[in-house]
Amino acid sequence: MTKEVIFTESAPAAIGPYSQAIKAGDFLFLSGQLAIDPATGKLIKADIGEQVHQVFKNIKAIAAAAGADLSRIVKTTVFLADINDFQAVNSAYAEHFQTDPPARSAFQVGKLPLNASVEIEVVIYLGE
Repeated sequence: MTKEVIFTESAPAAIGPYSQAIKAGDFLFLSGQLAIDPATGKLIKADIGEQVHQVFKNIKAIAAAAGADLSRIVKTTVFLADINDFQAVNSAYAEHFQTDPPARSAFQVGKLPLNASVEIEVVIYLGE
C-alpha cells in the first residue's frame, strides 16, 4: 500500500506536525478540522452552528483536493468542548448530510486546540 499526502491552500494549514489528509488505498483520512478561516489562519469567532459550517468548508476543500466530496464520507468523529452544544451541532451538521449520513461518534473532550469549541475528523471512501 502506498500513502499520499493531500494538501490544499483552500483549507487551513496544519498547526502541528501532521498532514491535512492522507490517502491510503481507497480511503482518505482527514485530520481533525477546526473552525479556522484559511484566509486568515485564525479561529472564527461565531456561534457553534457557524463554527460547524466553517469546519465543513474546510473538510469540503480537502476532500475536493483528493477528488471527493461530502457524499463519500463514511465516518465522522465530532469532538466538543461542551456536550451542551450537541443539539446545535446536530442541527448544523445535518445541513451537510441531507440523505444517508455517515456513521458518527461524538464526544466531549477536556480541551481542543486553540480553545476551539468543535473539531471534526472524517474518513472518506474513494473506491467504487
